Amino acid sequence: MKIAKWAVGLAALTLMVEPAVAVTLSSKDRARVARAAPGDRDDVRYCLLKRKKDARKGTVIGAAGGAGAGVIAGGSVGETLLAGAAGAVAGNLIGKGQAGGDACDRVLKRNP
Repeated sequence: MKIAKWAVGLAALTLMVEPAVAVTLSSKDRARVARAAPGDRDDVRYCLLKRKKDARKGTVIGAAGGAGAGVIAGGSVGETLLAGAAGAVAGNLIGKGQAGGDACDRVLKRNP
């Protein structure tokens, strides 16, 4: 039961700390914004930031969910950590793929 309390505490701490981390664009993404058509620059910047933010949020939620599932299933510490890592990877991919919707998909496809 100690592991369960520890995992829940860690998940809660991660959810509290996550909003404090600023999302910034990499040099590659800044170059992509600069290459975009002048009318699309704000949209491209927004979509790239949204993708990064949602990927980070998905990572945190996936890690917490995976670790929680590992604890509920009665796994050992190693199995719980492995479930948390798998959840983090899945959450990252899902969060990044769902960011911005169809409008962002069109804008980013138009401005490679």
